[in-house]
Amino acid sequence: MEKETKKKIRPKQEQSRPGLEKEMTPVPVTSPIDYPKGKLNGKVALITGGDSGIGKAVALLFAKEGADIAIAYLSETKDAEETKKQVIAYGRQCTLMKGDLGNEHHCKKVIKETIKSYQKIDVLVNNAALHWESESIEDITTDQLTRTFQNNFFSYFWTTKYAMPYLKKGASIINTTSVTAYRGSPQLIDYASTKGAIVAFTRSLSANLVEKGIRVNAVAPGPIWTPLISSSFKPKKNSEFGSDSPMKRAGMPNEVAPSFLFLATDDSSFISGQVLHPNGGEIVNG
Repeated sequence: MEKETKKKIRPKQEQSRPGLEKEMTPVPVTSPIDYPKGKLNGKVALITGGDSGIGKAVALLFAKEGADIAIAYLSETKDAEETKKQVIAYGRQCTLMKGDLGNEHHCKKVIKETIKSYQKIDVLVNNAALHWESESIEDITTDQLTRTFQNNFFSYFWTTKYAMPYLKKGASIINTTSVTAYRGSPQLIDYASTKGAIVAFTRSLSANLVEKGIRVNAVAPGPIWTPLISSSFKPKKNSEFGSDSPMKRAGMPNEVAPSFLFLATDDSSFISGQVLHPNGGEIVNG
């Protein structure tokens, strides 16, 4: 059997150490990428759970960098309208779509509505999430388990699936996972499980789409102060939320949003299948 050889991607060349750039073929590109009108100018971003918290911060930062925004949210119309108002203040368009992303038909509808509004999707941010605190696995009902997976994981799968016909070379998919995917959570067993599934989904989808030129990455926030936190935990826990992180505090949504921006732009053109960890300094080796 003939020995396989690696595909040549550049001409053979040799230099004396340490070498000169100008004698390389091709010459390494080292000039900074210039974004004169914003890093996402002319792009369209669909963000699930974009009405508040991390999703809102991402929507506003993307709009500031030139993107038009589509936001899919569950029920908090007041927050969604305020986010839309702030997006428009940056001179960008914003479409709101209310409904349950835990329903496959609605995920399909969200994609159709986004395409109707903007004719394309350049960046897909799967971010919607819900959780309920449970002291024991015995306290987690099948209904809760199903609801958690439908909203936190199935919605990511369905939204991505129906977006695929519209995602072209250069598109970016960014999934929100969590520090709990790496170290677990004794009171959020079902939630942490969905976040672990998102990590595997991100890595698998990245490998599947790499030859199409579509990058897939994730962000794994640590303790971030969002409405989901204040509505899920008891007052005492809320008052101490984030104090056990190495930085001894919870992060703010606008401290997480730059991770999404990095993964959405050509700044991360050589990155796919990876997870960023804005978590206050916790080392999770993921």
